[in-house]
Amino acid sequence: METIYVIMLKDAVTGFLEKELCSITLSKHDEYIVNMYAAEENGGMTLNLRLSTGREVSDWEYDAIYDYYDPSAVEQAGAAVSEQDDDYDPVWLVTLPYDEDNVQAMVENILELHHNELADVFDTIKDKENEYTEN
Repeated sequence: METIYVIMLKDAVTGFLEKELCSITLSKHDEYIVNMYAAEENGGMTLNLRLSTGREVSDWEYDAIYDYYDPSAVEQAGAAVSEQDDDYDPVWLVTLPYDEDNVQAMVENILELHHNELADVFDTIKDKENEYTEN
């Protein structure tokens, strides 16, 4: 199934989405997207993706996921990654230079890298519940 996403420009002062920049169609791994927008920062334009786990996680998994998630593959793709601890489930803010001609490929690549890392994380933590639930 394909989903169309509209990338809007977010005003730096008001936080309001003020105009449509482009749209992309995703058919894979879009369950990780919390939201996506562009912003003008430091004289340039950035694409900001807030990505989650694609599913609800238990309390012990929350910390384990952050402990084992390695953002280096996403960072090697030219993005900055920061943990956002203001959500119920783990969320990462992925920021990269906005390039309208390549935005589709950029988002698809980031989603693939994020998916692969989460698959590794969930495999690594599957037997670690006791480590995170012991008092």
